Amino acid sequence: MNLSERLNDDMKQAMKDKDKFKLATIRMVRANIKNQEIDLKRELNDEEVLAIVGREIKQRKDSLQEFKKAGREDLAETTAAEIDIISEYLPEQLTEEEIKVIVQQTIQESGASSKAEMGKVMGALMPKVRGRADGKLVNRIVQQLLE
Repeated sequence: MNLSERLNDDMKQAMKDKDKFKLATIRMVRANIKNQEIDLKRELNDEEVLAIVGREIKQRKDSLQEFKKAGREDLAETTAAEIDIISEYLPEQLTEEEIKVIVQQTIQESGASSKAEMGKVMGALMPKVRGRADGKLVNRIVQQLLE
């Protein structure tokens, strides 16, 4: 079952369970997927759907930080709950140690030796970890290893 089908099935299950919050969250994600499909005039593959799911989580994490800074705990709780629901659709996340191993391999493959070549490393690295690691964390590890 691909990711779009899984989202669809979970949406139907949320309707049956009368879980309005989960239903609304899944519908938001599906709407963004549908908008992208309309823009591209074709169905998205799992990798593209995964990118949208990752983008949704990233937006909510950014919002969560802003809500906490502003002291809006009510909105922060809602956003955190949305993140939990959407995170179910991401593959298992890599640990920091696993990311370091992948970064070191990529640095060796690319032959990079300084921060000036960070773009080359990131370009080769991101397809390997897309959806399984936070881009900020990957960026920080690459910077540490290229010092």
